Amino acid sequence: MEEPHPVSAQDLLRWSEALAGIARTGLGFTQSLYEQERFEEVLNVAADIRHAAGHELEAEVLVEEWLKIVGDGVAGYATPKVACGAVVGNDQGEILLVQRADSGVWLYPTGWADIGYSASEVAVKEVYEETGIETEPVQILGVLDGMRLGFTRIPLYSIVFHLRMLGGELKGHPLETADVGFFAEDALPSPLAGVGRWGPSAFAAIRGEPIEVIFDPPRSPPWKGEP
Repeated sequence: MEEPHPVSAQDLLRWSEALAGIARTGLGFTQSLYEQERFEEVLNVAADIRHAAGHELEAEVLVEEWLKIVGDGVAGYATPKVACGAVVGNDQGEILLVQRADSGVWLYPTGWADIGYSASEVAVKEVYEETGIETEPVQILGVLDGMRLGFTRIPLYSIVFHLRMLGGELKGHPLETADVGFFAEDALPSPLAGVGRWGPSAFAAIRGEPIEVIFDPPRSPPWKGEP
């Protein structure tokens, strides 16, 4: 008999967001008052799950926040947000990392995908804004689920690029970063989000080795936690 998978706070967050997404999408498309009531009940269940996982807002407030962003039709289809990240190395083979001012967690430079920019343009822009380093794109390193890796509490896909350093002066953004720096593979700062997943490919790319694009493989079923 298979041992039950222990439920973590990260599992609860993913399940809550999945339920909330289904309910918000349903509210965006249905015209039936009966279905609207059922979807709002699902939102309440999702909010209870998220609050149990440690979210700071009360369940009732979460439901109100979710209802505010329900749109009509296609605009109401709930999807993950998109972020663009950047792996940048220097001549010593070190990786450029940023400590987020809001959480204290370290990660490669990353930011929301801005309308009007291509994904690679966002990556280049974020590196310069957060660290002062000028870069050019080399290749896509991976497409990763932020919630699955545990470095975000909201649904997002992170498109991670390998960028070549061109110049600039290392200087952290005064509002977005607590610290920035280049770090060797054997001297990484902590806590560093998801490094076990993206770290090996990142340092291989920095060394100039051929890499395969990394992505999160399908799970069966998708709601089941990692083994």
